[in-house]
Amino acid sequence: MKWTVQRYVLREVVQTWLAVTGVLVAILVSNQLSRVLGQAAENQYGRGVVFDLIALGALMNLSVIVPVGLLLAMVLTLGRMYHDSEMAALQACGFGPSRLLAPLFCFSALIAAGLGWLVFVQVPRADGLVQLLRQSAIKEAQFGQLDAGRFRAFSGGDAVFYAERVDQDGVLHNVFVQREVQQGRIEVALADTATYSKGNASGMHLVTLFNGRRYEGVPGQDDFRVIEFREHGIPIATPEDLRGPMDPDTKPTGELLGSSDPSDIAQLQFRASTPIMALVLTLIAVPLSKLRPRQGRYARVGFAIVLYFVYSMLLSGSKIWLEKSELSPAIGVWWVHIAALGLGVYLLMRDARKA
Repeated sequence: MKWTVQRYVLREVVQTWLAVTGVLVAILVSNQLSRVLGQAAENQYGRGVVFDLIALGALMNLSVIVPVGLLLAMVLTLGRMYHDSEMAALQACGFGPSRLLAPLFCFSALIAAGLGWLVFVQVPRADGLVQLLRQSAIKEAQFGQLDAGRFRAFSGGDAVFYAERVDQDGVLHNVFVQREVQQGRIEVALADTATYSKGNASGMHLVTLFNGRRYEGVPGQDDFRVIEFREHGIPIATPEDLRGPMDPDTKPTGELLGSSDPSDIAQLQFRASTPIMALVLTLIAVPLSKLRPRQGRYARVGFAIVLYFVYSMLLSGSKIWLEKSELSPAIGVWWVHIAALGLGVYLLMRDARKA
């Protein structure tokens, strides 16, 4: 009977967890879709970049969704069993709620192992890819294609480009280019046609003008040079990717290990908190889901959600305090897990005394 009951409870929890997590992922993806599409419209991201950002964002947020999905699945499943008097029947046979901890902990241990792989390996990698994708997408949108009928500024406004139209072969017609060649000295070029080639690895783009005239001088002075040309190439430098100090969120876990920087210590402890949270929430979920007579099966769901948010906010606050050196690394975020673990043990002992 023991194994039959444990398999039954475990199957119900797994099915509910898959359903709850699937709903939460769908909500997350829909919210991300609207946010990323807004950013794409503002910064002119490419279509492929949009889908990549949504996928990577969903992967990064799985570490938030999975623990709360696990907690809700256990509370919903056990709450239904209390509501349908299944737990009362099991207790009458000597099978109390505490004996359900073994199969539930086996399941949450598998979830915790997956979360550990996610937060220690995949999330930092995905976070770094998101930042690189956004930088390259913005750069490509600004310098990847010259559109006809609109002015485009390059090199921080030092170069301005305009073309009246572009034909099917990509040749630009009636082209205007102005750029600052020296301090206070500008060059204005007018051409019948022009071609544009994207930059190579050095980040230099090239506008080649054909059959035109170039004016060079200092505005306000009368020493302008006028040069007619058949072909004239104008290099345009694109901005380099700005890469400051690496964000601790994107650092590989191997670089965080052994670091004495408070930000790195805080990030490492915060990553370790996700799998630990899954195990602690399992301990709390079993006594938390116990219902009083005539209570609805969803009566404990609200408590579970509030508990999760308090738990998460305390972890986030402790991470910030640790980054600011207001907490010692020995205390760090661990005190939050100890407090939550104490709450779970207290609830189990209280139920055991009442049994």
